Amino acid sequence: MRFSAPRSESSSPTGRRKARPSIRSGSTFGLPPDSDEDYDQDDSDSESLASSSSSSSDSFCYDSESEVPQPQPVPQRVIQTAEDRFRMEDTMASIRLRVRHKDAYEEWEHQTRREAFISARHEQTRTTSQLRQSQRQTHTKDNSQLIAIHNRQMQEVEAALASFKLAQQTEEQKLREQWRERDQRLWERIENVIKFEENKVRARMEADLKKKLEEERKRKEAEQQQRLAQEKQKAEEEKKRVEEEERQKELKRQEEEREKQAELDRQRAERLKAEEAERKKLGLATAEDDWRRARVMLKKIKDGPMKMVKANKELKSKWSAARREITPKVGQLTDDPQTVNRVSQQIIQIIRPTPAYPLQVYYALLSSLSKAILLQAEAEVTAEKRSAGPLAQLTANLLWNLENFHEVFWAKLVQRTGGWPVPTRVPTKDVDGKDLSQQDRRKIAGWRKDDNQEENIGDHMNRVAGIMRVYTSILFAQTPKPLDSLYRLPRFWTWFARILSEPVLLQSPVAPELIYTALDVGGTQAKEIWGNQWIKLLSVLYDGVTTGINGTSTLIGGTTPEGIAARVRVQLEIEKIMGTSP
Repeated sequence: MRFSAPRSESSSPTGRRKARPSIRSGSTFGLPPDSDEDYDQDDSDSESLASSSSSSSDSFCYDSESEVPQPQPVPQRVIQTAEDRFRMEDTMASIRLRVRHKDAYEEWEHQTRREAFISARHEQTRTTSQLRQSQRQTHTKDNSQLIAIHNRQMQEVEAALASFKLAQQTEEQKLREQWRERDQRLWERIENVIKFEENKVRARMEADLKKKLEEERKRKEAEQQQRLAQEKQKAEEEKKRVEEEERQKELKRQEEEREKQAELDRQRAERLKAEEAERKKLGLATAEDDWRRARVMLKKIKDGPMKMVKANKELKSKWSAARREITPKVGQLTDDPQTVNRVSQQIIQIIRPTPAYPLQVYYALLSSLSKAILLQAEAEVTAEKRSAGPLAQLTANLLWNLENFHEVFWAKLVQRTGGWPVPTRVPTKDVDGKDLSQQDRRKIAGWRKDDNQEENIGDHMNRVAGIMRVYTSILFAQTPKPLDSLYRLPRFWTWFARILSEPVLLQSPVAPELIYTALDVGGTQAKEIWGNQWIKLLSVLYDGVTTGINGTSTLIGGTTPEGIAARVRVQLEIEKIMGTSP
């Protein structure tokens, strides 16, 4: 697009005479040159466009170059006035503005061509890349097919070779087996012939030997039978003689024991009779009196309250409900004084509620409470000795809080342990004068049955020792007021004095076990209380477990393994007590 400014006629004649400067010489159309580079560039572009347009127009309008008229020289105008100079400058500014103008459509068309060129280059690149990738994939696929074909052919060849090798090995193995079987059959025939001949010789030799052995056996059997008959006759005669001697000895020993026991009983009776007045004066009781006291109370409870409660449905219901509450309470004890006191108060509230139970129910509950305490001692104290302390303190609390509980507990204690708490031997007659059988005496002595099987000595010792540990701990328990004489501390000395005066009891294996239990509970405290007197008693006990009872060779506990083990424990416990400082 070409722009031009209109020319104005110059009024100066001088300007018409001057020649028009040539475009090639860099004419400025009579204007002073501009120092702005942008304007120079735009002018040169405009001149080139104008030149091109002019050439195109001239060559289009004229037939030949010769017909193109020569341009007339343009005279150089001289601006004489400021108004002409201002008009010229304004014209040039307008030209420059038009030259610098950018057409939006042309710009869009130019940008569109550039973007189309870039898109075309991108499309060509992507198409070329896809083509090359496709060629590479095709080449890779062809190579993979060739490799697979080659591998398959190699496998077929190897399989054929392996098959041929296997067939060859099979054939060789078959031939070897045939040769081995042939050799084996040959050697078997040879060995069978040899064995057959050996068997013939061996059978002949065995038959001869068997015949000789049979003859020898018959001869020896005849001699053996004759000798056995003679020995049997002698053995029977010897057995009869020994049995007769043993029977005579046993009768003599029993007679001596009866005489000795009768003498001891007579002496004991005389001594007790001589001491009766003094005992009554001091309020003391004998071992037989204590055992009779427990036995009488037990019969009263069984024939009285227990019998009436079990016969009355209403009373039995009250008794059963309270008994079910007592048993768990006893099992809740811990080695904590607060827990012991709390459980004691709870049990007292169960047995003495408001309103109170009938007297029969009260005594039945005292019996159940005693049984629960003793069963807990059998089960828990046997396994853990330290649990005897809380259980003994609980029993002591109940003994001075519950009326007549000391009588009921004593009766149940003697029932489950026999005469050991007294201690005394179970008499041959009951308190009512009735003769006791051997089975009844064993039951009264504290022996139990489990599934119709008698309790063995080990279980019996452990069970009685657990109960006696609780009873001994009660003697040392702290109570706000003194308990019955059966549960006071002097009973500890009385128990040892009585058991040492009963040689029959000391020969039982239970005796050293209970002596050890009592010493373990209060031996050291007894030394502090009784001093030298207690040391003398320990000396008598020590002689009984080491040398013999009362100067004899009979040791405490007898000769059973249980008695020997318990006797050693007594010896060690006495040595420990004597080793402690006073």
